[in-house]
Amino acid sequence: MPSAVIVDAIRTPSGKGKPGGQLSEVHPADLLSRVLRALVERTGLDPALVDDVIGGCVGQAGEQALNITRNAVLGAGFPEAVPATTIDRQCGSSQQAAHFAAQGVLAGAYDVVIACGVESMSRVPMGTPSMGKNAAGPAVAARYPEGLVNQGVSAELIAARWKFGRAELDEFSARSHALAAATAAAGGFDSEVLPVTIDGTTVVTDETVRAATTAEKLAGLKPSFYDERLAQRFPEIDWRITPGNSSPLTDGASAVLIMSEDKANALGLRPRARFHSFAVTGSDPLLMLTGVVPATQKLLARAGVSIEDVDAYEVNEAFAPVPLVWQRELGADPERLNPRGGAIALGHPLGASGTRLLTTLVNHLEATGGRYGLQTMCEGGGMANATLIERL
Repeated sequence: MPSAVIVDAIRTPSGKGKPGGQLSEVHPADLLSRVLRALVERTGLDPALVDDVIGGCVGQAGEQALNITRNAVLGAGFPEAVPATTIDRQCGSSQQAAHFAAQGVLAGAYDVVIACGVESMSRVPMGTPSMGKNAAGPAVAARYPEGLVNQGVSAELIAARWKFGRAELDEFSARSHALAAATAAAGGFDSEVLPVTIDGTTVVTDETVRAATTAEKLAGLKPSFYDERLAQRFPEIDWRITPGNSSPLTDGASAVLIMSEDKANALGLRPRARFHSFAVTGSDPLLMLTGVVPATQKLLARAGVSIEDVDAYEVNEAFAPVPLVWQRELGADPERLNPRGGAIALGHPLGASGTRLLTTLVNHLEATGGRYGLQTMCEGGGMANATLIERL
């Protein structure tokens, strides 16, 4: 069986996902085009050799509609013969893109493939595709007659049921900013971040990182998801999820170049890591953010390794309770959890986050000499992906 390897990985800096954010003036297809173009330029790869480009995007409406990945491929100047498709597994969309890409290599269907993702939350606001419509349909409503809830309320339920106090959530969030700021100051993100030039101004730093953030400052923020009707339904919630312990709305794009190891060697390219194992699972759509736990358990069992064997864990910080419940349930070393900060600091551009986490994980393993890296992400509707990579 061929081996699926990562040859290169790149991302844009984060931009605040609102008008005036540092990436808000860039069309999302062009934002993704830039990382695709940089990926082949950095490696010297002839883009005509790319068998497919698989991209993640959640808000597939407006400027992100009509298969944005194909538009980005054309905008990047790739040959017209290079195909592309766009998928939606909610927050894990580009992690699933990486799974599909690597699995295609393992199956012998691809020699060279790019997994990528993009989200411009400033230009296509979250929730735009549904626009108040009943997207789930009457059968789902009949199955869950009390109604499902948004992700913020799911985070509140997790915090309540696992008894995470407000101080613990805010301390973890401040840690995220501190680690991201320290990594940036030490040049730790330099090799993975593509400078983006807009009207003569080049941005290279993550706009969402706040180096001066402290748990004491975060403690003054008000809860974001309080609702009187839901408070009656869920009396156990004491409403502790705020903008400070949640990931911010973010613009960004990222991409990973994946090949068979034989093809990389034939092209004279150095494989940086290989895909070891994959898992994906569904979970309770009410507690939709807890799928990271069974997905990781499934992954480790399939890989035949223990959590202690893994050198670094990237668990997406959609909300602070998610990595905290994951760490508690897995008994994982907290020092190995999101060691360069997570989405609370670095941002969560929905469709781009999967390959962004993968990019950061590869670079961290190389910088520290670690062997195994684990990535997992909770996903809307109650799902989660998990990936195990091995540094080469």
